[in-house]
Amino acid sequence: MIGEASAQSIDHLALLPAYLAAVTAVLVLLTDLFVARWAATVVVGVTGAVGVTVAAVYALSQPARATFCGRLSGLDVGDWFACSYRADSRAALVALLFAALTAGVLALSVPTLRTGTVPAGEYCFLLACSMTGGVVLGAAGDLITLIVAVETLTLPLYILVGLNRQRVASAEAAVTFFVVSVASTAVALLGAALLYGAYGVVHLDLLAGISGLGETASVVVGGSADGQARLARVGVVLLLVGLAFKVAAVPLHAWAPTTYDGAPLPVAAYLSTASKLGGVVAIVAVVTEGLAGQLAATGPVLAVLAVATMTVGNLVALRQTRMVRLLAWSSIAQAGYILVPLAAAVGVAGRGVEEQTVAVAAVFAYTVFFVILELAAFAAVVALRPAGGDGGTIAEYAGAARRRPWVGAALVFALIGLAGLPPGLAGLFAKVTVVRSLLVGGAGWLALVVAANAVLGLVYYLRVSATLYARPPAGAAPPDGRPVGAGASAGGGAVAWPVAVVLVAATILAVLLGFAPQVVFDAVAG
Repeated sequence: MIGEASAQSIDHLALLPAYLAAVTAVLVLLTDLFVARWAATVVVGVTGAVGVTVAAVYALSQPARATFCGRLSGLDVGDWFACSYRADSRAALVALLFAALTAGVLALSVPTLRTGTVPAGEYCFLLACSMTGGVVLGAAGDLITLIVAVETLTLPLYILVGLNRQRVASAEAAVTFFVVSVASTAVALLGAALLYGAYGVVHLDLLAGISGLGETASVVVGGSADGQARLARVGVVLLLVGLAFKVAAVPLHAWAPTTYDGAPLPVAAYLSTASKLGGVVAIVAVVTEGLAGQLAATGPVLAVLAVATMTVGNLVALRQTRMVRLLAWSSIAQAGYILVPLAAAVGVAGRGVEEQTVAVAAVFAYTVFFVILELAAFAAVVALRPAGGDGGTIAEYAGAARRRPWVGAALVFALIGLAGLPPGLAGLFAKVTVVRSLLVGGAGWLALVVAANAVLGLVYYLRVSATLYARPPAGAAPPDGRPVGAGASAGGGAVAWPVAVVLVAATILAVLLGFAPQVVFDAVAG
């Protein structure tokens, strides 16, 4: 029998980014209650997100810390020490990304909030709550903390998607998102429960250690070795399938296009970046730590998910006629590229610690490049569309780069980067990193699948890029909905300055990281 022998006092410094994120949510509510001005509410939300960013940068420069730790006794192989919250460099990087994405999405939301179609207080509060879940997720050290953090990240998004009550599509998207998410959460919880039933622990370190003992695990926690192995394998599959929903991996992907297209554009941007980041962090944590002793079961599952996700995403994206739906399907394909190095390292090629380290670095590096380019793409779409509007059809963007050259160039740069072509060097290095990790892991056939899918992706990314510079049909309205002679010049109307700031910042960051990708690799490896 495993029992808790001792516990450590709480390390408040380790929890500082989570504290700041939670305080931001409270301050946003108080500001909306007492000031009742949408601009003040947004400023408080952005300030709080910047504060979390500063705390995360500080944590990156500090030694790793941990809290909510305990020494577990009663094991025949000795006492084991485990922590539920681990504030290491990877947790700090995840907190930094979530805070930066939240600040960016709040800035993109200014035109929508200005129209009054969405309540600013509730909107900013829900984003701050989701940010809190993301910050905690990066430091989760056990299955309970991890799943609670994932749900704290996801639950506010159900409401955010349907917050615009003037659009029926928003309500439909919210219901779709909610129903599928609830089912996937139930599956993930069942998987976690089966793993606990097999090994009697929920800490990721202990799960990896005990499951790695093989037949000795039955001596440590009691029970039949064969029964534990079967129960654990089922738990592994269910947990991975449940978490695959968060990254919109096939076959749990159908919610993404409908939800993205029905949600307000800034919320779609958050779903496509922060929500996907959360799913990647959760999958990497359980695969490389909690399920390290179950590589034979996790590898094939991840390989099937990755290949199906990138292939289906790219094939369906070829037929899309709406901009946000195309970005949704392309992000599904990108999720396949993110998962495939992990599949190769942990099971397909049966490699060791070095290959797994390279794969994890590739997964996080690709995710960082992806979220930056995706945020830039959505920022350009927000700049080209009317305030509070949807993404529109791709045909409506014909000639958009002629009217707004800088915005159009930024969107083309983001799309080319997502395709992995120069001058989008960030996307190019991301693809190279994935292929390199596959070759190091000895999974050359997966590298061929990635290359074939990258070629498929070029088709629709280049098609949209060409549309932006095509001459629009005679009499066609620009994508911002205003005729050239009524409030918009031939160069395009003015872009809201917060949107312009996000677009410029994301584009410049993508350019800089394209010339210095080692910065990302060093950060994720630390």
